[in-house]
Amino acid sequence: MLQLLKTSQFPADVVTLDNGLTVIHQHLPATPVVVVDVWVKAGATREPQEWLGMAHFLEHMIFKGTDRLPPGVFDHVIESRGGMTNAATSHDYAHFFITTAAQYLEDTLPALAEILLNAAIPDLEFERERDVVLEEIRQTYDNPDFLGFQALTESIYQRHPYGRPVLGTEEILMERSPDEMRCFHRSHYQPENMTVVIIGGVAKEPALELINRSFQHFCSPLACPLNLAEAEPPIIDIRRQEFYLPRLEQARLMMAWTGPGVDQLQSACGLDLLAVLLSEGRTSRLVRNLREEQQLVQHISSSFSLQQDSSLFTISAYLEPENLDRVEALIGDAISELQNRPVSEAEVARCKRLLCNDYAFSTETPSQLAGLYGYYNTIAAAELAVTYPEKIQSFESCQLQQLAQQYLSPYRYAVTSLKAC
Repeated sequence: MLQLLKTSQFPADVVTLDNGLTVIHQHLPATPVVVVDVWVKAGATREPQEWLGMAHFLEHMIFKGTDRLPPGVFDHVIESRGGMTNAATSHDYAHFFITTAAQYLEDTLPALAEILLNAAIPDLEFERERDVVLEEIRQTYDNPDFLGFQALTESIYQRHPYGRPVLGTEEILMERSPDEMRCFHRSHYQPENMTVVIIGGVAKEPALELINRSFQHFCSPLACPLNLAEAEPPIIDIRRQEFYLPRLEQARLMMAWTGPGVDQLQSACGLDLLAVLLSEGRTSRLVRNLREEQQLVQHISSSFSLQQDSSLFTISAYLEPENLDRVEALIGDAISELQNRPVSEAEVARCKRLLCNDYAFSTETPSQLAGLYGYYNTIAAAELAVTYPEKIQSFESCQLQQLAQQYLSPYRYAVTSLKAC
């Protein structure tokens, strides 16, 4: 082991192995379950434009085995011991996890390491699984919320790869080859890009010994085309787009602003507070005004999505099409009020309480903790994960007003509306 980091606030050990692999371990002795969650800096932002969708497609192909574990064997190893496994890919990451009884960790963790490090990506399985991914893409065509959100992100991120669809496109995926995927895998699935989080009923030393033994033999890296992401310029006006979809029972209004990345986590936490202030619960500003009092929307929500480079603040509503313009204007008025009038102390206290309670509820299980630590360590540093409640509690009303002035504007945003044709 080369490095061991631990702070009084962070309840887990962060270890860097000799090969550069990061391991995060937390022992929960009262838990008979162990979660192993492997996070890889190999999300959609790592793809060159011509390989769009490669990261997500590779997530599927990882489970197709290796020369030592043919297709289906990994799933049998996990499921025959009562465990479960799954994976996900986003712009900033791909991650793969297993949940197993502690007594079966030595049987299951090496199998997870094997498929991640030595994915064979067989030609025949590549062709079969591509049909599965293509069908996944086609299913999105029937999801108006997915289509609207993708159009919104493409509008607000016109240069940064955050605007690209994680699933890719049918046309580009049809042009990809197994050799290109092997190149992408061997370029990015390297120890310096990986974090292995292991939480539950296993002590530190046996856990680290098992991981050190299982994650030894990485493939020699290959160079693949690099994605050269451009910085996203600020929005200087209203970027408006409108779509007509069949069988749409209610119109959609989606508005978005860019926010700070994880390197400005304090400001990001403040925007989380503003999102809750606007639409969390019946007494929140937009819900109370637009749904409860004026009954202009059936549903309205706002959210702040933390990302590595440039985060996203959104407001979305379901409503009748004749109310689109009016609701958009009233949302603009609510943003202006945030900029021009300090938030009451009672509102600030309510938002802090809701977010801190939500954080507590979302860190109760080994899988929740593993996801939290792994995500933060992939986009920044794991230790930041436990600073969230303290940052939320530190805000004062005037600081929230300043954040609204800096990041939210009734005159500079992207908006997408969906109507029935």
